[in-house]
Amino acid sequence: MLTTSVGVVNGMGRLKVSGTIPNELRGRSLLMAANHIGVFDAIVLMAACRRIGIAPRFMLAGGLLDAPVLGPALRASGHLRVDRQDSMSAIEQFAAAVKQLREADVPLIVYPEGRISHDPGLWPERGKTGAARLALSAGVPVVPISQWGAHEAVYWGTETVNGIADVIPLVRSGITSPLRRPTFKVHFGDPIDFSDLDPSQPGAGMKAHTRIMRAITENLIPLRRDEPVRPRFHDPTRPTDSVSPWKPDFAR
Repeated sequence: MLTTSVGVVNGMGRLKVSGTIPNELRGRSLLMAANHIGVFDAIVLMAACRRIGIAPRFMLAGGLLDAPVLGPALRASGHLRVDRQDSMSAIEQFAAAVKQLREADVPLIVYPEGRISHDPGLWPERGKTGAARLALSAGVPVVPISQWGAHEAVYWGTETVNGIADVIPLVRSGITSPLRRPTFKVHFGDPIDFSDLDPSQPGAGMKAHTRIMRAITENLIPLRRDEPVRPRFHDPTRPTDSVSPWKPDFAR
C-alpha cells in the first residue's frame, strides 16, 4: 500500500517532505498527529512516510475496516480499530486502544480534528482530546505532522455518498489533478514534550491536546506562507461553517 501510494501521489502532483522521525523513536510505539485537509491527504501522508523510511498504521473508525474490499486490505495491513463497539463501555474501549498503542512496534497516525477542517482558511479545527489522552495514558511520544496541498488534488465532496452525483465532483477534480500538478507538502515536526504532565491529573489531556494542535499549526505556517489567510485553491464542495481557534493572528 505504501508503494502504491508513492505512485499515485507522483502521478497526481509533486511531493515535498521536510523533517523526519528521530532514530531513537523508530521501531517502537509512536503516535503521529496530523492535520486533516482533504480526502486525498492520507495517501499523501503514506507516500511521505515511505520517503523517510517508516511504515505507519492508521487508527481508523470501524466503518472503514468493515467495508467490503477496502476493509480486508486495511485489516491485513495492521490498521487499528478505535471506534466504540456495542459490547464494550467507553472506558473499556479506551483501555483497549491504550493497550494497542502501547504494544505497537510501528508509528500510528491519527487525525486529532476528527474530520476535514471546515474552517474557511483550512486551519486546524479545535479537535478532540482523545489522541492526546491516548498518548499520555500509553506513555508514548507524539510527533506532529503538518501538511498542505493535498486538498487541491480531490474535492471534499460530501459527508455521505448516496449516488453517482455525489461521486462526480471527486472524479472530475481527481482527473484534472495530474494536469494541474499541485505541490503536496508534508513536515514531520519535533517530538512534543509531555514530561511535565501527569495523565491522572484533571486537565492533562486538554493541555497535551493544546500542545499538539499548536505544534501542528506552527509548522503549517511556513508550508502555506504564500496563502496565509485562505487557500488559493477553491473547493466549492467543502463546508466553511467553523472557525479554527488555533489559527495565527495574521490569518484572522
